[in-house]
Amino acid sequence: MASLLTGRRRWLVAGALGAALVAAAPVALATNGSDSAYSDNARSSAGTGDRTNDVRSAIQGGSARNVILFLGDGMGQSEITSARNYERGAAGRLAMDELPLTGDYTTYAVEQNNPGKPNYVTDSAASGTGWATGVKTYNGAISVDAYGNPVPTILELAKRSGLRTGDVTTAEVQDATPAVLGAHVVSRDCKGPVETTAKCAVNAKEKGGAGSISEQLVQTRPDVLLGGGAAYFDQTVTAGKFKGKTVLEQAKAAGYNVVNTAADLAAAKKGKPVLGLFAKNNMPVNWTGPAAVHGGTAPARCTPNPALPKTQPKLADQTRKALELLDDRHSDKGFFLQVEGASIDKQDHAADPCGQIGETVDFDAAIAAGTAFARSHPDTLVLVTADHGHSSQIVEPTATPGLTATLITNEGANMTLAYGTAETGGSQSHTGTQVRIAAMGPQAANIVGLTNQTDLFGTLKRALRLR
Repeated sequence: MASLLTGRRRWLVAGALGAALVAAAPVALATNGSDSAYSDNARSSAGTGDRTNDVRSAIQGGSARNVILFLGDGMGQSEITSARNYERGAAGRLAMDELPLTGDYTTYAVEQNNPGKPNYVTDSAASGTGWATGVKTYNGAISVDAYGNPVPTILELAKRSGLRTGDVTTAEVQDATPAVLGAHVVSRDCKGPVETTAKCAVNAKEKGGAGSISEQLVQTRPDVLLGGGAAYFDQTVTAGKFKGKTVLEQAKAAGYNVVNTAADLAAAKKGKPVLGLFAKNNMPVNWTGPAAVHGGTAPARCTPNPALPKTQPKLADQTRKALELLDDRHSDKGFFLQVEGASIDKQDHAADPCGQIGETVDFDAAIAAGTAFARSHPDTLVLVTADHGHSSQIVEPTATPGLTATLITNEGANMTLAYGTAETGGSQSHTGTQVRIAAMGPQAANIVGLTNQTDLFGTLKRALRLR
């Protein structure tokens, strides 16, 4: 389903760039809640004046040597705002706020076997397929169209053109967002051979299919593949050349240097593709704190997650290493890298505000690493967006239906978050809202205004001059 907004987007870029947001300079973190700290934050973002020249200088046409796409799963405007309030202050700015050009895009999916009928609330699989392939599909689909037919992805096209590629996440590497770049299955649940035999027979190796998400990722062979999901690599291939061997053995046969700790990752060298498997399933989250409950919680601070392994690399570390491995100035080809902050969504589902905010802050540190790279490599397009909105809201600290929790921010103020789409122990819902997209570098102006999620595929493809 093609977007109908192409012409309007051109008009918006030409006529409305003066309304694009250019964030203020970073501010010092207020850690003690003092009035002076808050005033410093307020002064840092106030009175910045006419931004016309800043916006004008941010507009670049042409092509990009490199593209870095940052995807915050479930990171709607409320999730961004709550993380900013907690970590930087109401008048502060996150690294993601520093990108000079901003817009919004729509995120709807379509019905299975009926691509003309919208499903207004997408999941990560359908939304990921949208930006990764330019094709709208049904919830649960991994880079197949509404009828289940495989469609080529931006990572696959980049590889065919000789670019180096990377796929990084804090979830299982078989989770929806990393999966859409290198696999094609009719259900996102088909992460390993066992699940694929049971749920995706059309994709199963023993039925002549391409195999599970794990197998297909190995076959697609991005140069850098980092995240969790080691459990699915321990499953046994059911047919073909590697029948009877594990998917991990298949990966090693494909030349992968397999790493399992931050130290292993730091020591990885160029010359071989790198597969980082840092957890059996999803990587543990960074922060913990009170879960939202009926009637609310006493104001509290978030604390480091005691279950977080010291051997686990931060997302920023994964990002910096991926950039190091992918960047090769001796080559005439650049790279495409996708980096996902996956558990913003997962903790939002769990009505866990500290988990959610901690993952957003961790994701923002990775964005800072990416934009630092882009400043020294101006032929790099950086984009920051989300796959869909989520249902957490910052609310007044009064009696609120649903579940609430109150946090004490770094400014010493109370912030109450509400979760109202599921009961205790249930899973909070996605929303069908449009979400932010921000960018810097060549082709960044194409995200200004309101676009469709599938338009991002065109921007990526055009920036990298892919066919």
